[in-house]
Parts: sequence; structure tokens; C-alpha cells
Amino acid sequence: MVAFKQPRSISIRDEVLNSRSTRSMELLQRALSTKKIARHSPRVAGLHRIVDGALLGTCVALTFISALTLHWQHRWTIAFTRLETTRKLVHRLTDSTAMLEEYLLERGRLPGLMVPTKVSNLVYLDYPSLSSSNDFAPRVSAYLRDKMIGNPISHGY
Repeated sequence: MVAFKQPRSISIRDEVLNSRSTRSMELLQRALSTKKIARHSPRVAGLHRIVDGALLGTCVALTFISALTLHWQHRWTIAFTRLETTRKLVHRLTDSTAMLEEYLLERGRLPGLMVPTKVSNLVYLDYPSLSSSNDFAPRVSAYLRDKMIGNPISHGY
């Protein structure tokens, strides 16, 4: 008995696929060959170079503008978050002040002597003279410095 390999029918199919892929690659290489285009029509080749440069420049500019836009969008988001936090804190401070005023008005001993604030009720003081403030300023700054170091500020409510 003699053994031999049977011919494969797949080899014909592989041959057809390989020939198609080589033909398509040759077609692409011929179509995109800049040297052949430059030899046959130099004006078209020059136009292609100009268009390619413009396309590359447009892509670079678009990338730069996109990066810049994302950067400023991030900065705006941070600033807006800070603004919202500030608004919330101002609202809480206003509510706290209103509650304290209400409490003082209800519990105060002399609520009849308290007068609503009007422009006519304000008292305006003149600025102190420079000679008297020069002696007073070092004492005040030393007092405030000692007070701040001795009693740290607690944050929040």
C-alpha cells in the first residue's frame, strides 16, 4: 500500500484570494504613487501637496483649539463650583443672622428701645488723625496677633 497526499481544493481558493489581495495592493500603490503623478502632471502634484499641508495645518489647529477649549471648560467648572459654594454659605449666614436677630428681638429686655435701621439713624464718624493712630496701631496689632494665636478659628457651624 502506498500513501500520498490528496490535492486540496482549498489551495485554489487561497490562490484566488492571494491574487485579489496582490492586485488590490498593486492598484492602491499605483493610484497613490506621488512620483508617477508628479511625472505625469506636476501641477496636480503641487496642488495635492498644498491640500495635504492645509489639511495637516487644520488638524493641528483643531487639536490645539480643542485642548484650549477643554482647559477653559475645566477652569470655568471649578470657578462655578466655588461660586455655588459661596452662594450657599452666604445664604446660610443670612439665615443665621435672621435667626439671631429674631431671637434677640423676642428675648431682649428692652425691645422697645431698638430702632429699625434707616439712613437717618446712621452715625458717621470721621477718620482718626494719623498722629494718634500711630501710637495705637502697634498695640492693636500685637493684641490681635496674640488673640489669633491663642484662639484659633473653628471653621463651619
